[in-house]
Amino acid sequence: MLQLNVKNETSRLRAVVLGSALNNGPTPTADEAYDPKSLEHILAGTYPIEVDMVNEMEAFNKVFQKYNVKVFRPEMIENYNQIFTRDIGFVIDDVFIKANILPDRNRELDAINYVIDQINPSKVVRPPEDVHIEGGDVMLWNDYIFIGTYKGSDYKDYITARTNMQGVQYIKDLFANKIVKEFDLVKSKLEARDNALHLDCCFQPVGTNKGIIYKSGFREEADYVYLVKLFGKENLFHITRDEMYNMNSNVFSIAPDVIVSEKNFTRLNNWLREQGFTVEEIPYAEIAKQEGLLRCSTLPLIRD
Repeated sequence: MLQLNVKNETSRLRAVVLGSALNNGPTPTADEAYDPKSLEHILAGTYPIEVDMVNEMEAFNKVFQKYNVKVFRPEMIENYNQIFTRDIGFVIDDVFIKANILPDRNRELDAINYVIDQINPSKVVRPPEDVHIEGGDVMLWNDYIFIGTYKGSDYKDYITARTNMQGVQYIKDLFANKIVKEFDLVKSKLEARDNALHLDCCFQPVGTNKGIIYKSGFREEADYVYLVKLFGKENLFHITRDEMYNMNSNVFSIAPDVIVSEKNFTRLNNWLREQGFTVEEIPYAEIAKQEGLLRCSTLPLIRD
């Protein structure tokens, strides 16, 4: 049996589900795009090709091997994008929560059933149908659970609005002992530079008391101020609109002092090293074209 344990974003990782780019399928049509960034690259003819994405994910896998992390991969579905495992489920404490994702992505969850079958069934839950919540919007920080959402009355019109307030309430009910704080995110169907698809597109804790943040990703300044007060301004690395677009906040921690980052994130990686982090740089710029990066491609199961 897998003894699940995830209480924050940065404790030493022991087991993870890493997505797969194998048999990724043809480039989607504009009508099939889930987000504005993919759409941009589909229209420009620069959408990533499978061989490049497979190579990038293999570089990520090699870092996990270097740190002796147990890596599970989804079973392969023919001609299907299975890169972003963060969307399909997530672990809080010792509970695996299956996400109610966009309906046509349900098969991605089936592809990791062999992993879920190794978990105590009483620790696996699936929210009711009206509850929308995706792993990219759920950020753990010990006693706190931060959740990205969209409070606009036009929620249902936005394919980029992935977690609703019922999702926030569901987590509050399930983890009554935690401080659950939701953040209203800026959404755009058309301009990727103004679309915080998930909370991890504009914020992520690193180490034990630091974080990466994009101020304009929050619809309410009060939500941004909340994080500044909690972490301290001197502990937050503020990214620019272009850095947000390139997914600088979507790095991934293997340990409190070890962070996997994209090799082109020069300003961020320099700051991280100045703070004493070991930065494992890998190429991930092709996968980033689908509005997802390192955190999006992982589903942590066990951290110390």
